[in-house]
Order: sequence, then C-alpha cells, then structure tokens
Amino acid sequence: MSAEATNPAATPGPVVPSAPRRRSRPRIDLRRLGRAALLGPASRGRLPDAIGHVVEAHRAHHPDADLEPLHRAYVLAESSHRGQMRKSGEPYITHPLAVTLILAELGAETTALTASLLHDTVEDTDVTLDQVGEQFGAEVRYLVDGVTKLEKVDYGAAAEPETFRKMLVATGNDVRVMSIKLADRLHNMRTLGVMRPEKQERIAKVTRDVLIPLAERLGVQALKTELEDLVFAILHPEEYEHTRELIVDNASRADDPLAEFAEAMRTVLRDADIQAEVLIRPRHFVSVHRASRKRGRMRGADFGRLLVLVNEDADCYAVLGELHTCMTPVVSEFKDFIAVPKFNLYQSLHTAVAREDGQVAEVLIRTHQMHKVAEAGVIALGNPYTGSAEEQTRGGADEERVDPTRPGWLSRLLDWQEAAPDPDTFWSTLREDLAQDREITVFRPDGGTLGLPDGATCVDAAYAQYGEDAHACIGARVNGRLATLSTVLKDGDTVQLLMGQDPASEPSREWLEHAHTPAARIAIQRWLATHPAPTEQVGPGAAEDPAPARPTGATAGSAAHTPGTGTSAESAPATVPPAPRPGAAVTVVGRPGAGARLAGCCTPVPLDDITGFAVRGGVVTVHRTECAAVARMAGAGRAEVDVSWGDTTGCRVTLVAESFGRPHLLADLTEAMALEGAEIVSATVEPPTEQRVRHTYTVQLPDAGHLPTLMRAMRNVPGVYDVGRAQHHAQA
Repeated sequence: MSAEATNPAATPGPVVPSAPRRRSRPRIDLRRLGRAALLGPASRGRLPDAIGHVVEAHRAHHPDADLEPLHRAYVLAESSHRGQMRKSGEPYITHPLAVTLILAELGAETTALTASLLHDTVEDTDVTLDQVGEQFGAEVRYLVDGVTKLEKVDYGAAAEPETFRKMLVATGNDVRVMSIKLADRLHNMRTLGVMRPEKQERIAKVTRDVLIPLAERLGVQALKTELEDLVFAILHPEEYEHTRELIVDNASRADDPLAEFAEAMRTVLRDADIQAEVLIRPRHFVSVHRASRKRGRMRGADFGRLLVLVNEDADCYAVLGELHTCMTPVVSEFKDFIAVPKFNLYQSLHTAVAREDGQVAEVLIRTHQMHKVAEAGVIALGNPYTGSAEEQTRGGADEERVDPTRPGWLSRLLDWQEAAPDPDTFWSTLREDLAQDREITVFRPDGGTLGLPDGATCVDAAYAQYGEDAHACIGARVNGRLATLSTVLKDGDTVQLLMGQDPASEPSREWLEHAHTPAARIAIQRWLATHPAPTEQVGPGAAEDPAPARPTGATAGSAAHTPGTGTSAESAPATVPPAPRPGAAVTVVGRPGAGARLAGCCTPVPLDDITGFAVRGGVVTVHRTECAAVARMAGAGRAEVDVSWGDTTGCRVTLVAESFGRPHLLADLTEAMALEGAEIVSATVEPPTEQRVRHTYTVQLPDAGHLPTLMRAMRNVPGVYDVGRAQHHAQA
C-alpha cells in the first residue's frame, strides 16, 4: 500500500516545487479528480468522468484503442478503494488515476493502463489476483502481481545488497512492471509535501539511488528528469532555490538568443525545402544546475536546447548538413546516436552551432518516432506481445530490442544476480554500473558494436562479447594494433579479441584489476571461486582454509577481541587470526593416494552429502552436493569424482551469525560457543550497518554431530536472529 493512504483528517503539507513541464497539457488538479471520483461510476455504457483525462491522453497516442477494459478497471478500482483517503485529503482513487494519466501521456498501451488502474487493489483492498485474472486476463494479472511484489520490497533499506536483487526478480521478464512503479513513485514525489521532512529526505534518497538510474536505463527521460528535479528540491533546497532564481532571471530578459537561433534555423531549413519543426526545449532544474557548475556564468542560450523534428531518418542527416553549411558548427559537440543508438533505445543527432557574439546553441535532431522513444523509452514501444518484430524494433536496428519488455541490460542484470557469488558482490558491481554517467561504443571487426562504461578495458570487451567463454581470451587488437587486455578503450575504438583454442583455458587473477563491468567481474570471480590458486593446494586429507572475507577497514594487524571483556560489537571490526587448519579425512574413491581438499565455497563437514571435481595438480576439490558450484561445473561438462568421508571425529566449519548490535553481544556469543565445546579458529566482525552486525566464525568441533546443537545455541543468544553455514568465495 502506498505510504500516502491515511484518514480524511490528515492535513496537507507544503507542495514540493517541481520542474517546469515541457508538454503543453496542464497538470491535472487532484482536487478536481477527487470530486469526480466521489461521484462514482457513470451510467452504464458511458465512461466515468473521472477517467476522462486518461482517455483523452490515451486516444492521442492510440486512437483505435478499445476503452472497455479501462472502464471496467476504473469501476473495480473506485469501488475497491472507496473510503480510503490519502494524506493530502483526496480520495485514494486519485492516486491510481494520476499514475495511469502519467503513463497515458507517455503513450502506454491499454494493457499497461488497465494494470496501472488496478496496481494497488491487490495490496490494499479485498480484490485478489485471481479476480484480476478472471476479469482482465493473464497479462494484466501478471503486471499487477509484479507491481504488488515491488510494493513489498523494503525500499527504506535500499543500501542493502538484497533489496535491488529482489526488485529485479519482482520485475521479472516484463519492464512494464517497473514502468508502472516509476509512474507511481513520480506521483508520490509530486505530493510528498504532506510528509514529515525526514521522511521526504529518506524517500528522495532512495529515488535518487535506485529509481532514477532505472528510469535512465528504461529510457523514460520524461519521468527521469522530473524525478531528478523533485529530489533536487528536497535534498538540496538552497541550490535548488539558486537555480530557480537563475531560470526566473533569464526568463525576464528582453532578448532570447534561443528564439533567435530557432528562427534562423527555420529559415535555413525552409530555404533547403526540408520539412521540419524547430522547437525550444528549456533545460530542467538539475540540467541548469549542472551547466552552471560546469560553465560558470550562464548565458541566454545555455538555458535550453533546440529540438529539430523531421519525418525520416535521412532527413536528420539532411538537416545536419544544412546547419553545418549555413551556420558555424562546434565540431567537438557532434555525436551520432542514430547510427549507434544508446543502450536505452535513445536515438538523436547532437550538434551545436555558434554565432558571432559567442552564444552557442546545442541542437538535437531526431524523427518524431525517435522523439517519442527518447521521452518515453520502453513505454513508447506499445504492447510487445502484438505486432511484428519489425514494428517492435522501429527506430533503429539493435539486437537488444527484439523483446522490448526485457532489454539486454535487464537480461544481464538478471543473469548477474543469479551468477554473483554473493549479494555483496552483486550489489557493489551493480552500483558501479548504475553510477556510470557515460557509456562508450566500441566496434567489432564483424560490424557489430559493444556498449561499455567509460573506462572499460579489453577484459570488459571480451566478457561483453563472449560471456564466460572469454576465459580463453589471450589478447586483443585495438584499431589494428596488438594491445594488452588491460588497455583502456576509447569511444569509437575497433576491438578484435584473440581467442585461444584450449577448452581448459583459464582467466588470470590479475584480470580482476582491469575488469570494470559486472559481467566481467562476476564471471572471473565465479571461476576463481571454483579454481583456487595452486599455492592454496594442500596434501591428501587436508582441508582448504575458507579465508573469511575481511570487512572494510580491517587489516591483517587488527586486534583480536577478547571474550568476556564486554567490548561492544558496534566498535571497530575485530579479527581473530586463523590458526593452522587440520582437516577431516576424505577418501577419493578409485584413486588411492589422490589428494583431496574441502571447498571453501560451501565448507562441507562430515556427514554432509559430498561430491568432488578434479583440479590442477591431481587434487580433488570436495563440495557439498547442493553447492551452486556443483551445478555450474556439472552443467559445463566437468566430470564428478566419487568421494566419501573417512574419520568423522573432529571437523571444521565456518558459520555466519546475523544480529542486532548491542553491548556485550560478542562476549555473550563467543561464550555460548565455548560452552558447546567449539574451538574458535578465526573470527571476523564486520562494522555495523543500520544497527545490524555480521559475524563470521571458523570453528573446530570434536564431532560433526555437534553442529546443529552449536547453531541452536548461537541463535538463542539475545540479539542474534540468524545463523547459517558460510558461502565463501575467492577474492582477487
């Protein structure tokens, strides 16, 4: 349920200022919608007046759309939400109406609008998913279910690694789910003034860190820019006010350089007999703020851009030629995103022209269809389950657009979250990817292209092109010259990856130092986790030290915590250095004398079901049968080796305890472990995050049968809410 729902007595707060709107359609008055909603459904056969604005916007994009599902969806939503109110005082139905209107203005198709009207019914009313499916079909049911799952994600803990992963899983294969969520967040941000300042700030930070980057990747610039301005107003009110004053002062000037540029361009294009619209697009608040920091004093032409709209792709280049011939081009500003579209569907020609007084106008040249996609991204592509593949990919050929509901970047994120060795790795690499402000395009010899983040290397290019087969990469040619895999690529480079023929080829550990994309880092880390370095191999019967991950700030010389001293777990990270590790005896069936070692990724202990895989040097690595690495290696064709436990007296295992921070917690926990006969070999306590603490212990037990009792005793310590077996992964 939206945090806005409350009782009618709530008092509205100040309205958060928002960015100037680029469209001519005025923002709908919520009170007007509220009055219309209170009147209830219209007479039979006629659409309710309350959704008249939605219908008008929808027909502008889809004149032949069947409006009957919208009628039925509104009637169900209005009757289900009747009696619920928002903190602003309006009936709750005004929220799904406003969300649906946002999507309708962007050109969303009827199915998405129907799901948008119903998006809060399953979460907030007695309506069930089965009822939605029976009345509106499986597709609407799927979308409503996806949005409902997103509502259950704890956005307040957006810094937690698992949060983003859950969002992606909840989104599933259809990004229309996320489109509805983004429109939902935009409307809530528009009305955020009714919230307490501290709650406004929390919601704004989550919007900035998670939802705005997603809007960028979906290509929904219209939502992204307004969300940016709303966040800017809340988190940086003084800078927002300064920017607003700059915009107001510029608007009060008698002369308008952009209008003069626009008229000159219309004349040039008219004389060349090119049909085109030349429009002025004011910069939004965040864009003006960035430009002022970059350029210092702002001049009149800096407050906006010129947009030239034409009918055909070829006309874009004709416009470019005329402008560069008849006006003074700023060559360094030229970019061709038509020939090489951005990963988020964006296509345009970018250039700039100057005049004698030094004023420079930035120019965007695109077709009307490109403009629609530039504003609305995947929303503008309509229903992906109707029409031909050619219609779905209109606006430029790109292999990532075959299924608009699951663009290539979303497929990669879903693959990463499945392949990542742990949530922290997934989260850190994903945050780096979302934080990229610039993407470069490199060319392949076969004519294809690769989109990579700025600063990417040949290692990143190899994994972007070949996936895990890039383990066999042995070198590269950049622009025809031999280059090392650590070479940083520049926009426009041509890269030829040189692949080895040995199927047993392996990546170098040093590659991690040169890998910047999640695809490359996760693939390399996953391989290293299942193929420890030769220096880690030990003799027969010996076990592998799991090497607990060192927390941020911990060093090899960190002081060990002494149990019983009462030291708080909220203090600096404590690390107990590991002792030499004896191992449980493992027999390799049919290979007398073969060396065996216990895998650090799943830390098997006696009585666990185990299997083995041969690695370098004739050593067999032993895994628990349910270990994820087993499925990966078996799927890759690696032969399993039969192994069995020998002497099960004495075993070593690594456990992870999750707890709430409190004084004396570490002392109480280690005392409970000692009472169960566990000898602590090594221990790591990570710095607390939101009052939660993660402890990692490697312990020696007299017998594997003691493990369940030990874990139960640890869970019984006040403040500890979970204890589990560790899943360790090799670090670079």
